[in-house]
Amino acid sequence: MSARSDATNTPPSKTPPSKTMTQRALDTVERVGNSVPHPVVIFLILIAIVLVLSHLLYMLGASVTYQAINPDTHKIETATTAANSLLTADGIRHIYTRLVPNLMGFTAVGLLIVAMMGVGVAEEAGLVNALIRKLVAVSPSWALVYIVAFVGILSSIAADAGYVVLIPLAGAAFLSVGRHPLAGLAVGFAAVAGAFTVNMIIKPLDAVLTEITNDAIHMVNPTTSLDLTANVSFSIASVLVLTIVIALINNRIIEPRLGAYQSEKTANTQPEANGGQLSADESRGLRYSGFALLGVVILFLLLTVPSGAPLRNPTTGVLIGNSPFMNGLIGVIMVLFLATGIAYGIGAKTVNSSTAVIAAMTKAVASLSGTILLFVVISQFVDYFNYSNIPTLMALTMADVLKSANIGTLWLLVGFIIVVMILDFVFTPAIAKWAIFAPVFVPVFVQLNVDPAAVLAAYRVGDSPINAITPLNAYFAMVVGFAQIYDKKAGVGTVVALMLPYTLWMAIIWTVLFVVWYLLGLPWGL
Repeated sequence: MSARSDATNTPPSKTPPSKTMTQRALDTVERVGNSVPHPVVIFLILIAIVLVLSHLLYMLGASVTYQAINPDTHKIETATTAANSLLTADGIRHIYTRLVPNLMGFTAVGLLIVAMMGVGVAEEAGLVNALIRKLVAVSPSWALVYIVAFVGILSSIAADAGYVVLIPLAGAAFLSVGRHPLAGLAVGFAAVAGAFTVNMIIKPLDAVLTEITNDAIHMVNPTTSLDLTANVSFSIASVLVLTIVIALINNRIIEPRLGAYQSEKTANTQPEANGGQLSADESRGLRYSGFALLGVVILFLLLTVPSGAPLRNPTTGVLIGNSPFMNGLIGVIMVLFLATGIAYGIGAKTVNSSTAVIAAMTKAVASLSGTILLFVVISQFVDYFNYSNIPTLMALTMADVLKSANIGTLWLLVGFIIVVMILDFVFTPAIAKWAIFAPVFVPVFVQLNVDPAAVLAAYRVGDSPINAITPLNAYFAMVVGFAQIYDKKAGVGTVVALMLPYTLWMAIIWTVLFVVWYLLGLPWGL
Protein backbone atom coordinates (compact mmCIF):
# COMPACT_ATOMS: atom_id res chain seq x y z
CA MET A 1 0.00 0.00 0.00
CA SER A 2 1.27 3.48 -0.78
CA ALA A 3 0.77 6.49 1.45
CA ARG A 4 -1.88 8.88 0.22
CA SER A 5 -1.05 12.55 -0.29
CA ASP A 6 -2.96 15.67 -1.27
CA ALA A 7 -0.82 18.36 -2.84
CA THR A 8 -3.44 21.00 -2.15
CA ASN A 9 -4.29 20.41 1.50
CA THR A 10 -1.19 18.76 2.92
CA PRO A 11 1.93 20.83 3.59
CA PRO A 12 5.04 19.32 1.99
CA SER A 13 6.84 19.22 5.34
CA LYS A 14 4.16 17.14 7.06
CA THR A 15 5.22 13.55 7.65
CA PRO A 16 2.99 10.51 8.20
CA PRO A 17 2.30 9.67 11.86
CA SER A 18 5.04 7.54 13.32
CA LYS A 19 4.27 3.90 13.95
CA THR A 20 4.04 2.46 17.41
CA MET A 21 6.57 -0.03 18.69
CA THR A 22 4.02 -2.84 18.25
CA GLN A 23 3.34 -1.85 14.64
CA ARG A 24 7.05 -1.71 13.84
CA ALA A 25 7.58 -5.12 15.43
CA LEU A 26 4.72 -6.63 13.42
CA ASP A 27 6.04 -5.01 10.23
CA THR A 28 9.38 -6.72 10.91
CA VAL A 29 7.66 -10.05 11.47
CA GLU A 30 5.78 -9.63 8.19
CA ARG A 31 8.90 -8.62 6.26
CA VAL A 32 10.96 -11.52 7.59
CA GLY A 33 8.10 -13.98 7.17
CA ASN A 34 7.45 -12.95 3.58
CA SER A 35 11.12 -13.39 2.73
CA VAL A 36 10.87 -17.13 3.28
CA PRO A 37 10.19 -19.36 0.24
CA HIS A 38 6.75 -20.33 -1.06
CA PRO A 39 4.81 -22.54 1.40
CA VAL A 40 5.23 -25.51 -0.95
CA VAL A 41 8.99 -25.10 -0.73
CA ILE A 42 8.80 -24.64 3.05
CA PHE A 43 7.02 -27.95 3.50
CA LEU A 44 9.43 -29.70 1.14
CA ILE A 45 12.25 -28.43 3.38
CA LEU A 46 10.37 -29.63 6.46
CA ILE A 47 9.95 -33.06 4.86
CA ALA A 48 13.72 -33.22 4.31
CA ILE A 49 14.30 -32.27 7.96
CA VAL A 50 11.89 -34.97 9.16
CA LEU A 51 13.63 -37.56 6.97
CA VAL A 52 17.01 -36.80 8.52
CA LEU A 53 15.75 -36.32 12.08
CA SER A 54 13.72 -39.54 12.01
CA HIS A 55 16.81 -41.50 11.01
CA LEU A 56 18.99 -39.86 13.68
CA LEU A 57 16.44 -40.68 16.41
CA TYR A 58 16.13 -44.19 15.04
CA MET A 59 19.91 -44.67 15.18
CA LEU A 60 19.92 -43.38 18.78
CA GLY A 61 17.17 -45.84 19.73
CA ALA A 62 14.79 -43.15 21.00
CA SER A 63 11.63 -44.66 22.52
CA VAL A 64 9.05 -44.14 25.28
CA THR A 65 6.71 -46.50 27.14
CA TYR A 66 3.40 -45.09 28.30
CA GLN A 67 -0.30 -45.73 28.84
CA ALA A 68 -2.60 -44.29 26.18
CA ILE A 69 -6.30 -44.40 25.45
CA ASN A 70 -7.41 -45.95 22.19
CA PRO A 71 -9.96 -43.43 20.80
CA ASP A 72 -11.79 -46.24 18.97
CA THR A 73 -12.10 -48.81 21.78
CA HIS A 74 -11.77 -46.38 24.72
CA LYS A 75 -9.51 -48.89 26.41
CA ILE A 76 -6.29 -48.04 28.20
CA GLU A 77 -3.35 -49.66 26.50
CA THR A 78 0.29 -49.85 27.51
CA ALA A 79 2.39 -49.03 24.50
CA THR A 80 6.00 -48.50 23.59
CA THR A 81 6.68 -46.02 20.84
CA ALA A 82 10.06 -45.90 19.14
CA ALA A 83 11.34 -43.54 16.49
CA ASN A 84 10.71 -44.84 12.98
CA SER A 85 13.19 -43.94 10.28
CA LEU A 86 11.90 -42.84 6.91
CA LEU A 87 15.24 -43.76 5.36
CA THR A 88 15.14 -47.49 6.12
CA ALA A 89 13.66 -50.01 3.70
CA ASP A 90 10.33 -49.92 5.54
CA GLY A 91 10.34 -46.13 5.58
CA ILE A 92 11.09 -45.86 1.88
CA ARG A 93 8.32 -48.35 1.10
CA HIS A 94 5.96 -46.24 3.23
CA ILE A 95 6.87 -43.06 1.34
CA TYR A 96 6.52 -44.77 -2.04
CA THR A 97 3.08 -46.29 -1.41
CA ARG A 98 1.43 -43.43 0.52
CA LEU A 99 1.50 -40.57 -1.99
CA VAL A 100 -2.11 -40.84 -3.15
CA PRO A 101 -3.60 -42.30 0.09
CA ASN A 102 -2.10 -39.40 2.06
CA LEU A 103 -3.88 -36.85 -0.13
CA MET A 104 -7.14 -38.80 -0.19
CA GLY A 105 -7.06 -39.16 3.59
CA PHE A 106 -6.39 -35.45 4.13
CA THR A 107 -9.80 -34.28 5.34
CA ALA A 108 -9.19 -30.65 4.45
CA VAL A 109 -9.13 -31.43 0.71
CA GLY A 110 -12.59 -32.97 0.44
CA LEU A 111 -14.05 -30.51 2.92
CA LEU A 112 -12.78 -27.53 0.98
CA ILE A 113 -13.92 -28.78 -2.43
CA VAL A 114 -17.42 -29.80 -1.28
CA ALA A 115 -18.03 -26.58 0.64
CA MET A 116 -16.80 -24.36 -2.19
CA MET A 117 -19.15 -26.03 -4.68
CA GLY A 118 -22.09 -24.57 -2.77
CA VAL A 119 -20.42 -21.34 -1.71
CA GLY A 120 -19.25 -20.73 -5.29
CA VAL A 121 -22.83 -20.80 -6.60
CA ALA A 122 -24.04 -18.49 -3.82
CA GLU A 123 -21.18 -16.08 -4.47
CA GLU A 124 -21.48 -16.08 -8.28
CA ALA A 125 -25.25 -15.56 -8.08
CA GLY A 126 -24.72 -12.52 -5.84
CA LEU A 127 -26.31 -13.95 -2.69
CA VAL A 128 -23.20 -13.52 -0.54
CA ASN A 129 -22.80 -9.87 -1.52
CA ALA A 130 -26.49 -9.14 -0.97
CA LEU A 131 -26.54 -10.84 2.44
CA ILE A 132 -23.49 -8.93 3.60
CA ARG A 133 -24.98 -5.62 2.45
CA LYS A 134 -28.24 -6.50 4.21
CA LEU A 135 -26.35 -7.35 7.39
CA VAL A 136 -24.48 -4.06 7.19
CA ALA A 137 -27.71 -2.14 6.63
CA VAL A 138 -29.47 -3.56 9.70
CA SER A 139 -26.45 -3.62 12.05
CA PRO A 140 -24.49 -0.71 13.52
CA SER A 141 -21.02 -0.49 11.96
CA TRP A 142 -19.24 -1.07 15.27
CA ALA A 143 -21.03 -4.39 15.74
CA LEU A 144 -19.64 -6.05 12.59
CA VAL A 145 -16.39 -7.22 14.16
CA TYR A 146 -18.24 -8.60 17.20
CA ILE A 147 -20.71 -10.46 14.99
CA VAL A 148 -17.92 -12.00 12.88
CA ALA A 149 -15.94 -13.02 15.97
CA PHE A 150 -18.96 -14.51 17.73
CA VAL A 151 -20.22 -16.43 14.69
CA GLY A 152 -16.68 -17.60 13.93
CA ILE A 153 -16.30 -19.15 17.37
CA LEU A 154 -19.71 -20.81 17.14
CA SER A 155 -18.87 -22.18 13.67
CA SER A 156 -16.88 -24.99 15.31
CA ILE A 157 -20.20 -26.83 15.71
CA ALA A 158 -19.74 -27.59 12.01
CA ALA A 159 -16.23 -28.97 12.55
CA ASP A 160 -13.80 -27.39 10.06
CA ALA A 161 -16.45 -25.77 7.86
CA GLY A 162 -15.85 -22.38 9.46
CA TYR A 163 -12.41 -22.25 7.88
CA VAL A 164 -13.70 -22.49 4.32
CA VAL A 165 -16.94 -20.55 4.75
CA LEU A 166 -16.70 -17.97 7.53
CA ILE A 167 -13.16 -16.67 6.95
CA PRO A 168 -13.57 -15.57 3.29
CA LEU A 169 -17.02 -14.16 4.08
CA ALA A 170 -15.48 -12.10 6.89
CA GLY A 171 -13.02 -10.55 4.45
CA ALA A 172 -15.83 -9.72 2.04
CA ALA A 173 -17.97 -8.27 4.84
CA PHE A 174 -15.21 -5.90 5.95
CA LEU A 175 -14.55 -4.84 2.36
CA SER A 176 -18.25 -4.09 1.81
CA VAL A 177 -18.19 -1.41 4.53
CA GLY A 178 -14.90 0.12 3.44
CA ARG A 179 -12.79 -1.61 6.09
CA HIS A 180 -9.60 -3.52 5.33
CA PRO A 181 -10.49 -7.04 4.12
CA LEU A 182 -7.29 -8.51 5.61
CA ALA A 183 -8.59 -7.41 9.01
CA GLY A 184 -11.81 -9.30 8.31
CA LEU A 185 -9.85 -12.43 7.37
CA ALA A 186 -7.82 -12.09 10.56
CA VAL A 187 -10.89 -11.73 12.77
CA GLY A 188 -12.47 -14.77 11.14
CA PHE A 189 -9.31 -16.88 11.39
CA ALA A 190 -8.72 -15.89 15.03
CA ALA A 191 -12.29 -16.83 15.94
CA VAL A 192 -12.49 -20.08 14.00
CA ALA A 193 -9.03 -21.41 14.85
CA GLY A 194 -8.07 -19.67 18.07
CA ALA A 195 -11.19 -20.68 20.00
CA PHE A 196 -11.90 -23.97 18.25
CA THR A 197 -12.38 -26.11 21.38
CA VAL A 198 -15.18 -24.06 22.99
CA ASN A 199 -18.74 -23.30 22.00
CA MET A 200 -22.08 -22.41 23.56
CA ILE A 201 -23.61 -25.73 22.60
CA ILE A 202 -22.41 -29.33 22.69
CA LYS A 203 -20.53 -30.39 19.57
CA PRO A 204 -19.05 -33.70 18.35
CA LEU A 205 -15.55 -32.86 19.62
CA ASP A 206 -16.93 -32.56 23.16
CA ALA A 207 -18.19 -36.13 23.09
CA VAL A 208 -14.80 -37.52 22.07
CA LEU A 209 -12.77 -35.42 24.53
CA THR A 210 -15.14 -36.27 27.38
CA GLU A 211 -15.00 -40.00 26.66
CA ILE A 212 -11.20 -39.96 26.58
CA THR A 213 -11.18 -38.02 29.86
CA ASN A 214 -13.47 -40.58 31.51
CA ASP A 215 -11.24 -43.43 30.40
CA ALA A 216 -8.30 -41.65 32.02
CA ILE A 217 -10.26 -40.99 35.22
CA HIS A 218 -11.16 -44.67 35.51
CA MET A 219 -7.47 -45.53 35.73
CA VAL A 220 -7.55 -44.29 39.35
CA ASN A 221 -11.26 -43.88 40.18
CA PRO A 222 -13.70 -46.17 38.33
CA THR A 223 -16.72 -44.58 40.07
CA THR A 224 -16.24 -41.04 38.74
CA SER A 225 -17.20 -39.83 35.26
CA LEU A 226 -17.80 -36.56 33.46
CA ASP A 227 -20.81 -35.90 31.25
CA LEU A 228 -21.03 -33.90 28.05
CA THR A 229 -21.88 -30.70 29.94
CA ALA A 230 -18.74 -30.88 32.14
CA ASN A 231 -17.23 -27.74 30.57
CA VAL A 232 -20.34 -25.93 29.34
CA SER A 233 -20.25 -23.03 31.85
CA PHE A 234 -16.56 -22.35 31.27
CA SER A 235 -17.02 -22.70 27.50
CA ILE A 236 -19.87 -20.17 27.41
CA ALA A 237 -17.83 -17.68 29.44
CA SER A 238 -14.84 -18.33 27.18
CA VAL A 239 -16.89 -17.60 24.04
CA LEU A 240 -18.08 -14.27 25.42
CA VAL A 241 -14.65 -13.19 26.69
CA LEU A 242 -12.82 -14.27 23.53
CA THR A 243 -15.36 -12.49 21.31
CA ILE A 244 -14.57 -9.24 23.12
CA VAL A 245 -10.81 -9.90 23.07
CA ILE A 246 -10.80 -10.60 19.32
CA ALA A 247 -12.85 -7.48 18.59
CA LEU A 248 -10.64 -5.24 20.74
CA ILE A 249 -7.44 -6.57 19.17
CA ASN A 250 -8.86 -5.83 15.72
CA ASN A 251 -9.96 -2.32 16.67
CA ARG A 252 -6.88 -1.35 18.69
CA ILE A 253 -4.03 -3.13 16.88
CA ILE A 254 -4.86 -4.75 13.54
CA GLU A 255 -6.91 -2.14 11.66
CA PRO A 256 -4.83 0.84 12.84
CA ARG A 257 -1.72 -0.96 11.56
CA LEU A 258 -3.29 -1.88 8.19
CA GLY A 259 -4.76 1.56 7.55
CA ALA A 260 -7.14 2.29 4.67
CA TYR A 261 -7.46 -0.34 1.97
CA GLN A 262 -6.57 0.82 -1.52
CA SER A 263 -7.05 -1.41 -4.56
CA GLU A 264 -8.10 -0.59 -8.11
CA LYS A 265 -9.43 -4.11 -8.49
CA THR A 266 -11.93 -3.65 -5.70
CA ALA A 267 -12.62 0.05 -6.13
CA ASN A 268 -16.08 -0.70 -7.51
CA THR A 269 -16.94 -2.87 -4.53
CA GLN A 270 -16.75 -0.04 -2.00
CA PRO A 271 -20.05 1.08 -0.43
CA GLU A 272 -22.26 2.96 -2.85
CA ALA A 273 -23.29 6.55 -2.30
CA ASN A 274 -26.89 5.47 -1.73
CA GLY A 275 -25.81 3.40 1.26
CA GLY A 276 -25.71 0.17 -0.69
CA GLN A 277 -29.48 -0.33 -0.65
CA LEU A 278 -30.72 -3.47 -2.39
CA SER A 279 -32.45 -3.24 -5.75
CA ALA A 280 -35.90 -4.72 -6.36
CA ASP A 281 -34.35 -7.76 -8.07
CA GLU A 282 -31.93 -8.29 -5.18
CA SER A 283 -34.71 -8.02 -2.61
CA ARG A 284 -36.76 -10.55 -4.54
CA GLY A 285 -33.71 -12.81 -4.72
CA LEU A 286 -33.32 -12.68 -0.93
CA ARG A 287 -36.99 -13.60 -0.51
CA TYR A 288 -36.56 -16.58 -2.83
CA SER A 289 -33.42 -17.63 -0.97
CA GLY A 290 -35.39 -17.41 2.28
CA PHE A 291 -37.97 -19.84 0.87
CA ALA A 292 -35.16 -22.16 -0.22
CA LEU A 293 -33.61 -21.96 3.26
CA LEU A 294 -36.95 -22.91 4.79
CA GLY A 295 -37.21 -25.87 2.41
CA VAL A 296 -33.72 -27.10 3.30
CA VAL A 297 -34.47 -26.77 7.02
CA ILE A 298 -37.72 -28.74 6.66
CA LEU A 299 -35.94 -31.42 4.65
CA PHE A 300 -33.25 -31.96 7.26
CA LEU A 301 -35.74 -31.79 10.11
CA LEU A 302 -37.54 -34.72 8.49
CA LEU A 303 -34.22 -36.55 8.15
CA THR A 304 -33.15 -35.94 11.76
CA VAL A 305 -35.99 -35.25 14.20
CA PRO A 306 -38.27 -38.33 14.02
CA SER A 307 -37.30 -41.40 16.01
CA GLY A 308 -35.40 -43.71 13.71
CA ALA A 309 -34.66 -40.90 11.24
CA PRO A 310 -31.94 -41.92 8.76
CA LEU A 311 -29.44 -39.29 9.92
CA ARG A 312 -29.57 -40.38 13.57
CA ASN A 313 -27.13 -42.93 14.94
CA PRO A 314 -28.72 -46.26 13.90
CA THR A 315 -27.57 -47.96 17.13
CA THR A 316 -28.01 -45.34 19.85
CA GLY A 317 -30.49 -43.03 18.14
CA VAL A 318 -28.53 -39.93 19.13
CA LEU A 319 -28.35 -36.91 16.83
CA ILE A 320 -25.58 -34.83 18.45
CA GLY A 321 -22.22 -36.57 18.72
CA ASN A 322 -21.45 -39.69 16.73
CA SER A 323 -24.24 -39.64 14.18
CA PRO A 324 -24.51 -39.55 10.37
CA PHE A 325 -25.88 -36.01 10.62
CA MET A 326 -22.88 -34.62 12.51
CA ASN A 327 -20.34 -36.70 10.58
CA GLY A 328 -21.67 -35.38 7.27
CA LEU A 329 -22.47 -31.84 8.33
CA ILE A 330 -20.42 -30.35 5.50
CA GLY A 331 -23.03 -31.82 3.14
CA VAL A 332 -25.72 -29.79 4.88
CA ILE A 333 -23.68 -26.65 4.40
CA MET A 334 -23.08 -27.41 0.72
CA VAL A 335 -26.79 -28.06 0.07
CA LEU A 336 -27.73 -24.95 2.03
CA PHE A 337 -25.51 -22.62 -0.02
CA LEU A 338 -26.38 -24.39 -3.27
CA ALA A 339 -30.16 -24.20 -2.77
CA THR A 340 -30.22 -20.63 -1.50
CA GLY A 341 -27.73 -19.51 -4.16
CA ILE A 342 -29.80 -20.96 -7.00
CA ALA A 343 -33.02 -19.55 -5.53
CA TYR A 344 -31.44 -16.10 -5.17
CA GLY A 345 -30.12 -16.26 -8.72
CA ILE A 346 -33.59 -17.06 -10.07
CA GLY A 347 -35.21 -14.27 -8.06
CA ALA A 348 -32.52 -11.69 -8.83
CA LYS A 349 -32.26 -12.86 -12.49
CA THR A 350 -28.55 -13.57 -12.16
CA VAL A 351 -28.90 -17.31 -12.82
CA ASN A 352 -30.86 -18.29 -15.90
CA SER A 353 -29.86 -21.91 -16.58
CA SER A 354 -28.37 -25.05 -15.12
CA THR A 355 -25.29 -24.34 -17.21
CA ALA A 356 -24.70 -21.15 -15.22
CA VAL A 357 -24.90 -23.12 -11.96
CA ILE A 358 -22.40 -25.70 -13.17
CA ALA A 359 -20.11 -22.95 -14.45
CA ALA A 360 -20.16 -21.30 -11.01
CA MET A 361 -19.29 -24.59 -9.31
CA THR A 362 -16.50 -25.23 -11.81
CA LYS A 363 -15.08 -21.74 -11.29
CA ALA A 364 -15.10 -22.17 -7.51
CA VAL A 365 -13.30 -25.52 -7.66
CA ALA A 366 -10.81 -24.23 -10.26
CA SER A 367 -9.88 -21.36 -7.94
CA LEU A 368 -8.63 -23.94 -5.43
CA SER A 369 -5.90 -25.32 -7.70
CA GLY A 370 -3.04 -23.64 -5.86
CA THR A 371 -4.41 -24.65 -2.48
CA ILE A 372 -4.88 -28.26 -3.56
CA LEU A 373 -1.27 -28.36 -4.78
CA LEU A 374 -0.16 -27.17 -1.36
CA PHE A 375 -2.37 -29.76 0.34
CA VAL A 376 -0.62 -32.48 -1.68
CA VAL A 377 2.68 -31.50 -0.08
CA ILE A 378 1.25 -30.82 3.40
CA SER A 379 -0.50 -34.21 3.48
CA GLN A 380 2.81 -35.95 2.79
CA PHE A 381 4.57 -33.99 5.54
CA VAL A 382 1.85 -34.76 8.10
CA ASP A 383 1.98 -38.47 7.27
CA TYR A 384 5.79 -38.67 7.40
CA PHE A 385 5.89 -36.69 10.65
CA ASN A 386 3.37 -39.01 12.29
CA TYR A 387 5.03 -42.15 10.89
CA SER A 388 8.34 -41.09 12.46
CA ASN A 389 6.63 -40.94 15.90
CA ILE A 390 8.42 -37.66 16.61
CA PRO A 391 5.19 -35.96 17.87
CA THR A 392 4.57 -38.72 20.43
CA LEU A 393 8.18 -38.66 21.61
CA MET A 394 8.00 -34.87 22.03
CA ALA A 395 4.66 -34.94 23.84
CA LEU A 396 5.65 -37.58 26.37
CA THR A 397 9.09 -36.07 27.01
CA MET A 398 7.48 -32.70 27.79
CA ALA A 399 4.80 -34.39 29.89
CA ASP A 400 7.39 -36.23 31.99
CA VAL A 401 9.28 -33.01 32.68
CA LEU A 402 6.13 -31.21 33.79
CA LYS A 403 4.79 -34.11 35.84
CA SER A 404 8.03 -34.38 37.79
CA ALA A 405 8.12 -30.65 38.54
CA ASN A 406 7.68 -29.90 42.24
CA ILE A 407 5.19 -27.02 41.95
CA GLY A 408 1.73 -26.29 43.33
CA THR A 409 -1.48 -27.59 41.79
CA LEU A 410 -2.50 -24.31 40.14
CA TRP A 411 0.96 -23.78 38.66
CA LEU A 412 0.94 -27.37 37.46
CA LEU A 413 -2.33 -26.66 35.61
CA VAL A 414 -0.87 -23.47 34.12
CA GLY A 415 2.26 -25.40 33.14
CA PHE A 416 0.03 -28.00 31.50
CA ILE A 417 -1.64 -25.26 29.43
CA ILE A 418 1.76 -23.95 28.32
CA VAL A 419 3.03 -27.43 27.38
CA VAL A 420 -0.07 -28.05 25.24
CA MET A 421 0.43 -24.66 23.54
CA ILE A 422 4.07 -25.39 22.75
CA LEU A 423 3.26 -28.83 21.37
CA ASP A 424 0.43 -27.40 19.26
CA PHE A 425 3.00 -25.68 17.04
CA VAL A 426 3.97 -29.07 15.58
CA PHE A 427 1.16 -31.44 16.63
CA THR A 428 -2.24 -29.86 15.99
CA PRO A 429 -4.88 -32.68 16.10
CA ALA A 430 -6.92 -32.06 19.28
CA ILE A 431 -8.13 -35.63 19.74
CA ALA A 432 -4.76 -37.26 19.10
CA LYS A 433 -3.00 -34.99 21.61
CA TRP A 434 -5.62 -35.57 24.29
CA ALA A 435 -5.46 -39.34 23.78
CA ILE A 436 -1.78 -39.09 24.74
CA PHE A 437 -2.00 -36.43 27.46
CA ALA A 438 -5.15 -37.57 29.27
CA PRO A 439 -3.72 -40.86 30.65
CA VAL A 440 -0.61 -38.96 31.81
CA PHE A 441 -2.15 -35.93 33.48
CA VAL A 442 -5.76 -36.72 34.43
CA PRO A 443 -4.81 -39.47 36.97
CA VAL A 444 -2.15 -37.16 38.48
CA PHE A 445 -4.63 -34.32 38.99
CA VAL A 446 -7.36 -36.67 40.26
CA GLN A 447 -4.95 -37.89 42.93
CA LEU A 448 -4.31 -34.24 43.82
CA ASN A 449 -8.09 -33.80 44.31
CA VAL A 450 -8.42 -31.60 41.21
CA ASP A 451 -11.75 -31.79 39.40
CA PRO A 452 -11.15 -33.65 36.10
CA ALA A 453 -13.38 -31.06 34.44
CA ALA A 454 -10.73 -28.46 35.31
CA VAL A 455 -8.06 -30.55 33.58
CA LEU A 456 -10.20 -30.84 30.45
CA ALA A 457 -10.87 -27.10 30.55
CA ALA A 458 -7.13 -26.44 30.81
CA TYR A 459 -6.58 -28.60 27.75
CA ARG A 460 -9.17 -26.60 25.79
CA VAL A 461 -7.32 -23.38 26.66
CA GLY A 462 -3.94 -24.77 25.63
CA ASP A 463 -5.07 -26.47 22.43
CA SER A 464 -6.69 -23.52 20.62
CA PRO A 465 -4.83 -20.18 20.32
CA ILE A 466 -1.73 -21.55 18.57
CA ASN A 467 -3.95 -22.96 15.79
CA ALA A 468 -4.15 -19.44 14.37
CA ILE A 469 -0.40 -19.04 13.92
CA THR A 470 1.18 -22.41 13.22
CA PRO A 471 1.80 -23.14 9.52
CA LEU A 472 1.18 -26.81 10.37
CA ASN A 473 -2.51 -26.00 10.69
CA ALA A 474 -3.90 -27.57 7.52
CA TYR A 475 -5.86 -24.38 6.75
CA PHE A 476 -3.10 -21.85 7.39
CA ALA A 477 -1.95 -21.97 3.77
CA MET A 478 -5.55 -21.55 2.63
CA VAL A 479 -5.80 -18.32 4.63
CA VAL A 480 -2.60 -17.13 2.92
CA GLY A 481 -4.42 -17.77 -0.36
CA PHE A 482 -7.44 -15.76 0.80
CA ALA A 483 -5.11 -12.89 1.77
CA GLN A 484 -3.53 -12.88 -1.71
CA ILE A 485 -6.94 -12.13 -3.22
CA TYR A 486 -6.71 -8.67 -1.65
CA ASP A 487 -2.93 -8.24 -1.55
CA LYS A 488 -0.87 -10.00 -4.20
CA LYS A 489 2.27 -9.54 -2.09
CA ALA A 490 0.76 -11.29 0.94
CA GLY A 491 2.63 -14.33 2.17
CA VAL A 492 3.26 -16.42 5.25
CA GLY A 493 4.73 -13.42 7.04
CA THR A 494 1.62 -11.34 6.32
CA VAL A 495 -0.67 -13.86 7.99
CA VAL A 496 1.72 -14.49 10.91
CA ALA A 497 1.97 -10.74 11.56
CA LEU A 498 -1.82 -10.43 11.44
CA MET A 499 -2.42 -13.35 13.76
CA LEU A 500 0.40 -12.88 16.28
CA PRO A 501 -1.44 -10.26 18.41
CA TYR A 502 -4.56 -12.45 18.50
CA THR A 503 -2.57 -15.53 19.50
CA LEU A 504 -0.63 -13.77 22.27
CA TRP A 505 -3.57 -11.94 23.82
CA MET A 506 -6.02 -14.83 23.51
CA ALA A 507 -3.49 -17.15 25.17
CA ILE A 508 -2.87 -14.68 28.01
CA ILE A 509 -6.46 -13.58 28.66
CA TRP A 510 -7.86 -17.10 28.34
CA THR A 511 -5.27 -18.47 30.76
CA VAL A 512 -6.08 -15.67 33.21
CA LEU A 513 -9.78 -16.50 32.88
CA PHE A 514 -8.97 -20.13 33.68
CA VAL A 515 -6.92 -19.16 36.76
CA VAL A 516 -9.64 -16.81 38.06
CA TRP A 517 -12.30 -19.46 37.44
CA TYR A 518 -10.22 -22.03 39.34
CA LEU A 519 -9.46 -19.72 42.28
CA LEU A 520 -13.10 -18.69 42.64
CA GLY A 521 -14.21 -22.31 42.58
CA LEU A 522 -16.81 -21.66 39.88
CA PRO A 523 -18.55 -24.69 38.33
CA TRP A 524 -16.93 -25.82 35.09
CA GLY A 525 -20.14 -27.31 33.70
CA LEU A 526 -23.85 -27.58 34.30
